[in-house]
Amino acid sequence: MADNNHSHFQHPYFVLTGIPGLEQQYYWMAFPLGAIYVIALFGNGIIISTIKSESSLHIPMYYFLCMLAFADMGLTLCTLPSMLSIFWFNYKFIAFDACLVQMYFIHTFSAIESGVLVAMAIDRVVAIWSPLRYSTILTNRVVCKTGMAILSRAVCVVFPVPFLIKRLPFYRSNILSHSFCLHQDVMRLACASTRVNSLYGLIAVIFTKGSDSLSILLSYVFILRTVMALASREGRRKALNTCVSHICAVLIFYVPLIGVSVIHRFGKHLSPLTHALMANAYLLVPPVLNPIVYTVKTKEIRKKIIQIFVQTKITAEG
Repeated sequence: MADNNHSHFQHPYFVLTGIPGLEQQYYWMAFPLGAIYVIALFGNGIIISTIKSESSLHIPMYYFLCMLAFADMGLTLCTLPSMLSIFWFNYKFIAFDACLVQMYFIHTFSAIESGVLVAMAIDRVVAIWSPLRYSTILTNRVVCKTGMAILSRAVCVVFPVPFLIKRLPFYRSNILSHSFCLHQDVMRLACASTRVNSLYGLIAVIFTKGSDSLSILLSYVFILRTVMALASREGRRKALNTCVSHICAVLIFYVPLIGVSVIHRFGKHLSPLTHALMANAYLLVPPVLNPIVYTVKTKEIRKKIIQIFVQTKITAEG
C-alpha cells in the first residue's frame, strides 16, 4: 500500500551538490569558476565569429570546428546557471522539471560533440587519402547534411530520457551528487525499478559515443596506413600534423567521459569529492581547452583574438 500511495509522487525540486568538503571555500572558488565560464564562452564565440568572417576558413574542416564550438557553448550554457547559483549565491535547489530540461540539453550537446568529432575524423581521412578530390567530396551540401544528421541523431536519441525519468517515483532522497543534472545521478534516486532507464541509457551510449569512438579509431587506423604509404618523410610529418588538433579534441572529450563512466560503474567506494571533480571535468574541460588548442594551431583565430585585445586596449585608453 505504501508503494501504491507513492507511485506517482515526485519531489518538487532536487538539491544540487557543489564540491563536497570544500563548502567553506566557495566564496573564493566562485571567481576561478566564473573565469572558466568566461574563457569557454569567449573562446568558442571567437572561433564561431572568426570562421564566419574569414572567407579563407570557409572549408569543411572549419565548418566542423564551428559545429564543435557550438556544442561546447551549449554545454557551457547548460551548466552555468546551476553551478554559479551554488558557488556564487549558495542556492542549491533546482525544480524537478528544470532538472529534466537541463539533463536533456547536457546529454544532447554531449552527443552532438561526439558526432562532430566523428565528422572531423572523416574530414581528415578525406583530406589525407584524396587531397585533390577533397572539395568535390566534402561539398557544402554534404557538410550541411552531415550537421543536420548529427543534430537529429542527438535530439532523437536523448528525447525519451526525460520522459523515462518523469514516470519514476521519487519520495526518499532528493540530493544529487553534482552541480547539475545527469541521467545516471537522477536515476539512482528513484524508488522503483530503473531497469528500462538503464537499458535505454546503455543503448543510447552505445549508439552515440560507443559507435563514435569506434569510428574515430578506425578512421585513424586508415589515416596511419595512408600516411605510412607516403614516400616522403616530410609529407608524412605534414599529414600527421594536420590531425594534431583533432586528436587533442578527441582526448579532451573522451578521457573525462570514460573517467566519469568508470567511476559511476565501479567507483561507488570512492569519495563524493572524486565523483564531483570527475563530473565537473567531463563538462568543463572540453569547452575550455578546445578553443585553446585550435587557437594555438589556427593563425586566423590568433589574429582575431589579438585584434580584439588591441581594440579593447584602445577603447580603454580612449
